[in-house]
Amino acid sequence: MTGTGDKHPTPPDTAKEHRPTLEAVPAESDLRLVGVGSGSVRICVAVVDDEGTEQLLAVRSSGAGQVTHEGHDFRVDLAVSDDAPTARLDLRIHHVGTDARPAGVRVSARLPGTMTRPHWMIPGAFYRENRPAGDLGTFPRAVLAPGDPDGASRDGPFTSTWWSMRSDRAAAPAVLGWTDQSCVGLAVEPVTSLGMSGLGFDAGPPPRTWVDLPWREGPVVYDGSEVAKPAEAATHEWASGEVHEVSIWVVRAAPEPHAYGPFLRHMYDRHRRSHELRPWVTPDRAARLTAHALQRWHHRTGDQVGGDPGDDVLVETVGFDRGAPDVDRHAMHVAWVSGIPWAHAMVRESVRTGDRAMGDAGARIIDTICRNRTPSGAFWGQWTPSGWNGGWNRDRDVLHARTLAEATLFTIRTLQLDGAPSSPSWRRAVEGNLAVCRAAMDEDGNLGSYYHQATGEVVDRRGAAGILWIAALADGAALLEQPDLLDTATRAATHYARFVDDAFVHGAPEDVHLAPTSEDAYNAVIAFVRLHQATGGQRWLDTACRAAEWMMTFRWTHNVTFHPDTILGTYAFASRGADQASPANQHLHAYGLVALEEMLTLWRATGDDHWLDRSRDNLACFLQFIARRDGDFNARRGMVTERYYQTNCFQPKGSLLTLSHAWCLGVTLLGAQVALADPEAFPTDGSWTTQREETTAP
Repeated sequence: MTGTGDKHPTPPDTAKEHRPTLEAVPAESDLRLVGVGSGSVRICVAVVDDEGTEQLLAVRSSGAGQVTHEGHDFRVDLAVSDDAPTARLDLRIHHVGTDARPAGVRVSARLPGTMTRPHWMIPGAFYRENRPAGDLGTFPRAVLAPGDPDGASRDGPFTSTWWSMRSDRAAAPAVLGWTDQSCVGLAVEPVTSLGMSGLGFDAGPPPRTWVDLPWREGPVVYDGSEVAKPAEAATHEWASGEVHEVSIWVVRAAPEPHAYGPFLRHMYDRHRRSHELRPWVTPDRAARLTAHALQRWHHRTGDQVGGDPGDDVLVETVGFDRGAPDVDRHAMHVAWVSGIPWAHAMVRESVRTGDRAMGDAGARIIDTICRNRTPSGAFWGQWTPSGWNGGWNRDRDVLHARTLAEATLFTIRTLQLDGAPSSPSWRRAVEGNLAVCRAAMDEDGNLGSYYHQATGEVVDRRGAAGILWIAALADGAALLEQPDLLDTATRAATHYARFVDDAFVHGAPEDVHLAPTSEDAYNAVIAFVRLHQATGGQRWLDTACRAAEWMMTFRWTHNVTFHPDTILGTYAFASRGADQASPANQHLHAYGLVALEEMLTLWRATGDDHWLDRSRDNLACFLQFIARRDGDFNARRGMVTERYYQTNCFQPKGSLLTLSHAWCLGVTLLGAQVALADPEAFPTDGSWTTQREETTAP
């Protein structure tokens, strides 16, 4: 931890917003909001029928800050008011027809300027084109025109010029688009009197973003599988004379990649007043429960799972139902979904509580990984009962940079832990991995994303999977007393800062390939905070702030509404503070706690309380659904799931994955340990949130 300071990084000039004024001028069927020195934002209103056809409403009257749209049996009175740093559009939607009819209402904002490449954001669900060319996944991707040569023809239904999505896919119910002239964003409450809202965009021409009341999804629905599902809609049945009032927030900013920041902060500040946190247990109890579960349910000797009896491992998954052990995954990645980071948390808990058996188990797991390395000197990717391999990289001889970097970083942290056991093999492993890392660097500072296990040779440099090496190099320089490692870290940081500056970091998890994920954001925050600590460089602090701002686009500002008959509804799960895993994996997860310590460092270095508030939310969220006893939500004591399903992806909304994951336990344990060690950020009296030791649910 660093000391408290009052230095604030200088925000980039391009982050300044040009808020629309309150002047409203009718133009054809649009409402024009005249911006301050930046042109205008044009708003139009349409009725959407069952087939998804938009029927534009014409502007019938207007005055200062007011406009009325009419047509197709609807009248929409729209008043514009200031809600800094946005304008708020208050809509009064009146069905004036004599007959009942099903319909939705769409409010669109046209983007001034030219879109030269797809550049969209639905926080947590869609980033730029969303799936870069060359990515091997199958999930929604944006192009500028049908038949775009950059499109992936092999998965045609998932490539489109436009997308509509339900707002429970979005970490904040907002949609933004960028052109060469501006960034324009719309936001709405996740649920209005018309039901759950929706968000969408279209490349046009002209390009535009929109809010749907209620939600619609198209041109196809992504449910986590490789098969596109037909478009869906939740139209409202309007009675004659029925009236609804809804507010929408709109902003125009300069066309820089991080223009979303103030807009999303504003939405968070609104939501935190009405979307409460609901933790079940204190950090101390969470630490004891998750440490117990790691040792009781996930720690195995090799012979217990069909491997070498001399190995100790953390099996990756264990089923809630112990009568069905065939669902357990008897494998161990060296980091990421298992391995050294979470064994480190076990050792750290041993130091905290004096539980020697816990520390010995964690140390043996680390030792197993460190003494079984590849011919190149790097860690393997994964242990299995039949031997070691590269992991989930489509070639078992290929190693992933992020997995190796994370394992190396947490080996260093364990070696630096006062009172912890250690082994000479750990230090040799750090040296061997950092040697592979340094040999991989090219003249641009790119450390590579994939390496051949035998030679360490780089086989792919695309993406930013190597960004976490920056932290391992910076921390390794101090441990090994090799200042030249810090020089390597700085050269690499110059290269990887481009990804952060561009607000598109991608390539971190083995199973998502080149698409953006929340894990990319965590790695960027850790990397640049650690480098700032090691060098004191203001540039790296500024980059860390931008990485943290992008990380918050994955973090839920609000609580999703669940049906009371689902398990998440029954237990009143509060999603505020959770992170969406990625646009490809649309479920909530706890991995953000891996960067909790760095986020607190960032808070102290900048004096920006937003980082503290969002970090408290993150921990509070995952002090829910830790099994307090055998049978709690059908799990065993201490177990934690990987996936909370907040939308229609992979499983029905409101359910959770009935598997305990080693990494979920480990990252929750680590987050609790950080909180317990920092009473300034997390007062021990629980005043930082409302503790709910026992839920009232069955």
